[in-house]
Amino acid sequence: MNPLRVFLVEDDEITGKALRESLIKETGADVQVFSTGKDFLNNMNLVPDIISLDYLLPDSTGAVLFKKVKKMFPEVPVIIVSGQQDISTAVELLRQGAYDYIVKDRNMHSRLINLVKKIAEHISLQNKISELEQEVERKYLDYNPIKGNSQVMQQVFNLIEKGARTNITVSIYGETGTGKELVAKSIHYNSRRRKAKFVAINVSAIPADLVESELFGHEKGSFTGAMSKRIGKFEEATGGTLFLDEIGDMDLNMQTKLLRALQEEEVVRVGGNEVIKTDVRIIVATHKNLAEEVQKGTFRKDLYFRLLGLPIELPPLRERGDDVLLLAKFFVDEFCKKNALDSISLSAKAQEKLLRYTYPGNVRELKAVIDLACVMAGTGTIRPDDITFTSTVNRDNFLQTERTLEEYSVEIVKHFMSRYHNNARLVAEKLDIGKTTLYRMLKRSGENIAE
Repeated sequence: MNPLRVFLVEDDEITGKALRESLIKETGADVQVFSTGKDFLNNMNLVPDIISLDYLLPDSTGAVLFKKVKKMFPEVPVIIVSGQQDISTAVELLRQGAYDYIVKDRNMHSRLINLVKKIAEHISLQNKISELEQEVERKYLDYNPIKGNSQVMQQVFNLIEKGARTNITVSIYGETGTGKELVAKSIHYNSRRRKAKFVAINVSAIPADLVESELFGHEKGSFTGAMSKRIGKFEEATGGTLFLDEIGDMDLNMQTKLLRALQEEEVVRVGGNEVIKTDVRIIVATHKNLAEEVQKGTFRKDLYFRLLGLPIELPPLRERGDDVLLLAKFFVDEFCKKNALDSISLSAKAQEKLLRYTYPGNVRELKAVIDLACVMAGTGTIRPDDITFTSTVNRDNFLQTERTLEEYSVEIVKHFMSRYHNNARLVAEKLDIGKTTLYRMLKRSGENIAE
């Protein structure tokens, strides 16, 4: 980074030289001294970072030069140095935007150096903030942490792109573990609001009597335990996106308050009276069918239609075909990188085992399975024995009704036909049966499959 450029406008040659040497020594700045206003203005094309301006110069006054400087570079801090102790002059210059006013006395030298140091620290901090903002913007440019090549996921990506173009409310549906928050983040970080905050809150994880405080904030003493004022998620997300996860678990009383906050675009903190305007983009998610919850009377119809917006249905992992292997390889590489391990691969048999499982916990479960497999792998290859499935949900549900072997076989065939989008040739190959046998089983169950 280039050193700060300081312009020192001082008509006393001895003073100017002494100040220049001290500033270079104390701050490492690039200091240039000018004895006249004309020379100073002729070099403004060099764009100084800080200006120390003598109020009385042989060819001009500090007041005139100061106005010209503020017009050309309004953000550059200007320190006025003067032999006058006229308070009204100092006040007027400070009112017009001077950074500080220093009287020429025996302390002037040290005061100027301290001021330049202070300004330099502020500029350095601002540069770091700007760099971090640019880094974050680059990080989330075309942000898409969701992996998938399947047809159903391509449809999801298309909806994410549509959702990112506007501020429309988005409602995300899907089983637990399908990646609803990742979809919400993808929409936010690809939208015009990406420079502002993405704030997430899981409604089901907060006691019902505290949800209002979490969303709208509270004033000090508004309830037991409210030891200080706290802003809510709506205020925190101003200018950005508020993600309400598991919205279907919100109680009816809070639903009423949420609806009003969304319609009026304002909130009132618990225990307060001040109306706070909000500017928040809303994205909600749930594993429940909200339309059915409306029919049951557990979810308000008016809130349902207010939140519906652009609906995005996330498919369970068992319906995403070879995306399982794409995700598995991604999680293997991610685990190796985070744990400084050599590259690990998946054997063909291990891949077959991964494809045969139905993942009741969806992508979240697959990640847990892969992390464990990476630990268990004794070599640089994950083998079938390294993969452990702990869930018994699918097996228990599958076996809870007594059926004939033929009926169980038909259910298996139906599952694979759904998983592979009715590709009979592929399903017959996966199950190691003939296409004729497959069609026969489906016809007996009443399925109409075009041969």
